Amino acid sequence: MGKNHGKSVRGPLGKALFGRAALLKAFCLAAVCFAAVSFSACVPSAGQEESKDDMEFTVVSEDRLPKELAQIVNEKKQNAFKLTYADAGYLYICTGYGKQDSGGYSITVDALYETENAIYVNTNLLGPKAGSAAGSSPSYPYIVIKVEFRDKTVVFD
Repeated sequence: MGKNHGKSVRGPLGKALFGRAALLKAFCLAAVCFAAVSFSACVPSAGQEESKDDMEFTVVSEDRLPKELAQIVNEKKQNAFKLTYADAGYLYICTGYGKQDSGGYSITVDALYETENAIYVNTNLLGPKAGSAAGSSPSYPYIVIKVEFRDKTVVFD
């Protein structure tokens, strides 16, 4: 029998089963599929969530703020603001809601957690309770959250 020279593989009826081009295409397709499966194992899927660790924190009153931070907050409180401040091994996470027409507002910390790359904070401004004496003078509600210093980006949700 003669040599095939890699042109094609023939079946019992003499028809080409796999040509050289078809074998090359099949090999390339298999390599691409293998690479896709291998690399997808390295990337978290959309369903996987990054590890979240709740953080311990303290809400700091105005009289206990570092002097420089108190000055910054006082300058910014007329308008809504979000800022961070680091001092003496602590990170201060501040959210202000700007000028409100009356008093009686409160702020809740709905979430404060860290991931491998960032700290996430979510606060919420609650209006005066119905029937409470909110007063007629404006207020400037803000919250300052104190945590141990971490060199991470803070994301305000």
